[in-house]
Amino acid sequence: MGILEEKGIPYKDFGAYSPDSSDYADYAHPLATAVENGECYPGITICATGNGISMTVNKHQGIRAALCWNKELAFFARAHNDANILSLPGRFVNQEEAYEILVTFLNTPFEGGRHERRIGKIPCG
Repeated sequence: MGILEEKGIPYKDFGAYSPDSSDYADYAHPLATAVENGECYPGITICATGNGISMTVNKHQGIRAALCWNKELAFFARAHNDANILSLPGRFVNQEEAYEILVTFLNTPFEGGRHERRIGKIPCG
């Protein structure tokens, strides 16, 4: 979490606190709720593939989690989709790549415009 501290971004660690196998939903729902409520921004998840945890947080209204394994995906996730949670696939990115992805995600503003209209159409109902 050094990059967040360097940038002065407060964070809350939702776990896991052990290398033992765990259920990603146990961490995903509290994180997504915190992002929804404005308690945390942005959210960052790290999971083996990133798929399950991304699927879980995206069940929450107002959450736009993006699974990113390179900095280009992170750029477009923020610029075009206003992603508010970054999901990193821990098995598929090394520490240096994860850092580059995170820095890109944190430093890329949302472009708005036509993308804002599209995002407005995401919620069901």
